Formats: sequence, structure tokens, C-alpha cells
Amino acid sequence: MRRYAGPEDLRAMQSLTERIWTLRSYCHIGDQAWERTHIAGREAEWPTALWEDDGQVVAWGWVFLPGGMHFIVDPARPGLADEVLRWFDEVAETNERSITLLDKETHLIAALERQGYQREDSPVYNDYMRRPLDDLPDPVVPQGFRVRHVQPEDLSRRVAVHHAAWHPSKVTEESYRTAMNTWPYRSTLDWVAEAEDGTFAASCLIWLDERNRVGELEPVGTDPRFRRRGLARAVCLAALHALRDAGADQAVVYPVRGLAKAAAAAPLYENLGFAGYGRTVTYVRR
Repeated sequence: MRRYAGPEDLRAMQSLTERIWTLRSYCHIGDQAWERTHIAGREAEWPTALWEDDGQVVAWGWVFLPGGMHFIVDPARPGLADEVLRWFDEVAETNERSITLLDKETHLIAALERQGYQREDSPVYNDYMRRPLDDLPDPVVPQGFRVRHVQPEDLSRRVAVHHAAWHPSKVTEESYRTAMNTWPYRSTLDWVAEAEDGTFAASCLIWLDERNRVGELEPVGTDPRFRRRGLARAVCLAALHALRDAGADQAVVYPVRGLAKAAAAAPLYENLGFAGYGRTVTYVRR
């Protein structure tokens, strides 16, 4: 029933995420696509296991050595959560274990408490926010810029704007190309604000879960040289219009609260009409 997973099993992991996704879920299929591809060469740091029943994935655990893990368990099979946590004990390389999840995932929180984990209060957390797509305003693009989705030939500039916004970044052209070739990436949902000289000044990538008609913004960023001009708002709105045109009816985003370098993120999304519906919590066992 349990087997170790390799890079080729990403789609199998996403199949469970997609099948059980609700606004009570920590993970969206876009999280897995982006996190497992945008930095190359980390497979050895990420032991991953799948639990299957009759060919269907019903749980998975994704360890971040030495002692962190993400895990998802089908709410119809809550008892598997304890099994995933016992497996985590087998592969972790430190006596301290740490797991972050959404505060609404009560079936996972119950298992953590059974296994001796305790909630650790922290001023830093992800604010889970959503926005319906039925009343989107049109983007207002600052003079001297245009917004558009990326093309294959834009790869180097697309990586450059990500580096500028997220410095220091380990994203390379090779790793971003891998992300672009990973389901459910669509170039029509990967948007940039372009200056007259061809420089990409801001970007917004959205991942669409067609089954649940929800898109996740991950990542969004602006080159520091171009901040405070309304470019992030413009590029996000353009991408959200494209998301609605692709069949989605809502979008989600998870800005960080309580971290100085991310202080502008949540106010941006609030200005775009996003509202909170949950937050992350971290459980630790020492």
C-alpha cells in the first residue's frame, strides 16, 4: 500500500490533492507543481511516499530533511494520518519534527496531537485568501508598460524578473523550463508587465485546477526598480481575467503575514478584493 515516490510521481500526488481539494485544504495542485520543480537538484532532500488503495492515491507524505514534512490524507481515511506520521519518524534526521498545515484540517491536527505534537505559536504565518472572479475590475496599466502572457522565447527575461523580485533566488532557466513543462502550467496564465525597452518589471503566475475551477497565484513579484507604480495590481488583474476566461470561478493566494520583507503582499491582495478564509498553523514535537 505504501511506496516511495520519485519525480515521476508528481502527477499521482496531485491526483489526490485535486480530488479532495476544498477551502479546507492546505495544498493546491499548483503548490506541488511549483515547489517540486522551480529549484533543481533537491530530490535527495525530499523523501516522499505514497499510500495507495486499488490504484488510487489516498495519502502522501513529503519530507523536507532534516525534520519537516507536508502531508495530505483523504478525509475519508483519517486513520492513515497516524501511519504517515510514523513513517516520518523513520526518515527524519533530527529529534525535532515540524509540520505546517491549514488550521481547518482537523483530521490531520487530531493525528498530530495523538502523536505528541503541540501547536507552536508564531507571528509569522500564511494567510489563506480567496476571491470570486465574477466582478473583476479591468487592469489599469501604467504609461510606458504593457501586460501580456509569456511566450517560449521569453524564458530568460521571465527568470530575470523572478530573480529581481525574489532575490536571492535559486531559480534557473533550466528549472523554470521544467516548471513550464509540468502539469498544469499554462503560458496563457503566466503574465508579465513589460517596459518599453523589453524589460519585464512584474509577473504573476496562476495555476488552474480545472476540476475545482480554482486558480492559485504562485508566485507574484515586482522588480524593486519598478515598485509602487501599480504594476503588481495590473499584472495580477490581467492574469485573473485570463483565469476566468479559462473557466475558473475563484482564485486563492497565500501571502505571508508577520514577515517584514513580505509586508506589502497581503495589502496588495486585499486591494484586489481577496479576503481571508484560513491560516497556517505549525505543530512541533521535540
